[in-house]
Amino acid sequence: MVVSLDPTRAAGRRDVALRFLYERIDYERAVSIMYHEGGFKLDRMRELLSRLGNPGRGLPIVHVAGTKGKGSTAAMIAGVLTAAGYRTALFTSPHLDRVEERMAIDGQPCSPDELADLVEWVAPHVRAMDHQGARRRPAEPGPTYFEIITAMALSHFSRRKVDAAVLEVGLGGRLDSTNVCHPKVSVITSISLDHTTQLGHSLEAIAREKAGIIKPEVPVVSGVVESGPRTVIRAACQARQSLLVEMGRDFHFDYHPPRRLDRAPGLGTVDFRYEGPGGPRFYAGVPLGLVGRHQAANAAVALAALIQFERAAGRQIPENAIRDGLARLAWPARVEVVARHPTVVIDAAHNVASVESLVRTLDESFSPSRRFLIFATTLEKDVRGMLKRLLTAFEHVVLTQYLDNPRAVPVEDLRAMAEAVSGRTYPWFVRPADAWDAVRAQAGPDDLICVTGSFFLAAQMRQEVFARPAGPV
Repeated sequence: MVVSLDPTRAAGRRDVALRFLYERIDYERAVSIMYHEGGFKLDRMRELLSRLGNPGRGLPIVHVAGTKGKGSTAAMIAGVLTAAGYRTALFTSPHLDRVEERMAIDGQPCSPDELADLVEWVAPHVRAMDHQGARRRPAEPGPTYFEIITAMALSHFSRRKVDAAVLEVGLGGRLDSTNVCHPKVSVITSISLDHTTQLGHSLEAIAREKAGIIKPEVPVVSGVVESGPRTVIRAACQARQSLLVEMGRDFHFDYHPPRRLDRAPGLGTVDFRYEGPGGPRFYAGVPLGLVGRHQAANAAVALAALIQFERAAGRQIPENAIRDGLARLAWPARVEVVARHPTVVIDAAHNVASVESLVRTLDESFSPSRRFLIFATTLEKDVRGMLKRLLTAFEHVVLTQYLDNPRAVPVEDLRAMAEAVSGRTYPWFVRPADAWDAVRAQAGPDDLICVTGSFFLAAQMRQEVFARPAGPV
């Protein structure tokens, strides 16, 4: 691979690459996602990879699904493997600032020139599939944005000869483009109600979609604790003769949260006990770079998955790598403190369960004088459910909508729902920048400002906060 040393040329090639990607069908920007075999076709993904020489084949993979926590858990697994000396790839979605973030190796996103190289490599094969699909009756669309990004990531990881790869599922599991992989370990972090239009309106239905990543005789680590979806996952593992390692049965954790993070940075710790296959293990006082009881649960799932990965790889991960990998992990928009005096927290919570976790973390680890909320969210979410929890947790609430994506709930609709939930009126702004200016003008040095509701809002508001801080960082 030739890497350009001319930044102007690299930027131009990147722009061309991004134009190609953004012209594709992109379900991250679709107002309504039709999740079925017609739109999500694993055969199409397999054909694309076959045309590319099947990148990623034979790569030791950890495949991570779940309603919430899958991105953090995947990042924790990758961080520990890197600390243990593995050249480790991580594929996640969506990105906050740049597409390159989705395909990282040892914590470093791919370069703009590498992104352009990958698009130039994949594009002819995509166009050939477009032409082939257009000639069918009825016509079929070619590869989607996410399918192309997945293929690019696997190509990137193969080119860089990584030792291990951690792949986060995009949506669901059964029909997700990552589900063509053959992992060493499969992980299901949690099950809660989200994307119900696509995945089902019960926990059991959603669990069946997530359990679609389970492969015959491949060990599964599950952080699911609710009885209904747990039964679904157990049945899927039994049908595929896959070893199942469960939270609450095979491994347990205790969380010790940090206090007063509005005054000074600090790390919480987790005690981890494992008594399943490949054990027993006990780690006391493991420091966590991510804040919250939900992140401690994610860490426990990650550690259980790493034990199973050890067994598959035949190479033990030392305890110091576990401690270093979890302590050093920085994962943006997960109860991320981006400023102090006042404290500014950005979190990508986008369903009721993740909002509950956010509020609990703020209660445990922050003690501000007043709480301010900036909130925007996405169509097809349980917006009323999120508002019911958030509106009682903050003294001051400002509503907005994220820009440049048609999936945003219009702020006028959001205002009407908030008033229906609480009987109160709230200030609102179409532009996130105006919402930020309004809140930062009111908040004092001992207050807390929380931005939440969507990855897309988190991405836009991080830029606003860094450009015009409310106080010294």
